[in-house]
Amino acid sequence: MRIAAEPAMIVWFVGAWLTCRASAMRLSELDYNLPPELVAQAPLERRDEARLMVLDRRAGTIEHSRFYKLGDFLRDGDLLVLNDTRVFPARLFARKPTGGVVELLMVRPVDEPPGAWLALMRGHREVREGARLTLDDGRALRIAGFQRPGRPLVVSDGPVSIESILDSAGALALPHYIHRAPGPADRDDYQTVYAAQPGAVAAPTAGLHFTRELLAKLAAAGVRAAFVTLHIGPGTFTPLREPQVEAHSMEAEWYTIPPATLQAMALARRTGARVIAVGTSSVRALESHAITGDAEGATGLFISPGYRFRATDVMITNFHMPRSTVLAMVMALAGREEILDAYREAVRHRYRFLSYGDAMLIL
Repeated sequence: MRIAAEPAMIVWFVGAWLTCRASAMRLSELDYNLPPELVAQAPLERRDEARLMVLDRRAGTIEHSRFYKLGDFLRDGDLLVLNDTRVFPARLFARKPTGGVVELLMVRPVDEPPGAWLALMRGHREVREGARLTLDDGRALRIAGFQRPGRPLVVSDGPVSIESILDSAGALALPHYIHRAPGPADRDDYQTVYAAQPGAVAAPTAGLHFTRELLAKLAAAGVRAAFVTLHIGPGTFTPLREPQVEAHSMEAEWYTIPPATLQAMALARRTGARVIAVGTSSVRALESHAITGDAEGATGLFISPGYRFRATDVMITNFHMPRSTVLAMVMALAGREEILDAYREAVRHRYRFLSYGDAMLIL
């Protein structure tokens, strides 16, 4: 797995530069009432049995369906764009020389120092540069420096690479709103059936609803599929805190769009077919390419209301947290009031929310 890039290849975006909103969006405009019992704590037994809310922007209608009926709302020639990133076991627990426990969320490898990873660190007391951290199996890590407070650069303190340590000792990092420890089943459940490129801390959850059978059924109906890779990091889930939403700065995530996907998108445009982005991460990759022309790079694109979509016609997504960047994105596509009305409808009908929850199709 390689996520770090040469500095010249990195392109940063700030969503506020790209919006044309007449007035700033207030953080409170991203609020809604989410009953805690509607936050899904585990997946359904069958992925495509998830409920599907269909929001038709032109007709102003909401329809209730099931995900396995997705093909009823798609057309021959439509292009599904799916994020094929693969979640890796990113969480490690280690002990400081004093005996205290430190939790590390390994985010991605970096170029300097050699073999180092950028991590998030949580513990009761600050850990200093040079500190040695010991794992339960006796292997050790060392804090080589800090990108900024709470963001250490971690290296292996021995001959075994961090990648190997994660393979054997890493734990899956389920989102904080899932109030249970990850179990063996989550290794498969919290992974799309088409996951291929390791590098994500979190799953592209809109894609969790697809089964191989459903993808085959859609293909037989003339719905084409293409892939992008965007390695989802912790920045996607960082809560918005600035009173003015557009002031938020997204942490960059690495994306790649293969030539075959660019060709499929060009064909969709020539034939009048729709580009259907599966998940907010696919949207970020597609829109980043549309802005810059770069098929590969690190994007910090933050999409909020007022943004003009260039590459995305339709979106499949889950139901998101209040005050989140992903909620701002779906409001940018469908309209703030329209999304809030849809979310109120979802609460009334007891939809399941967030990562292991139900889905929405925004037409």
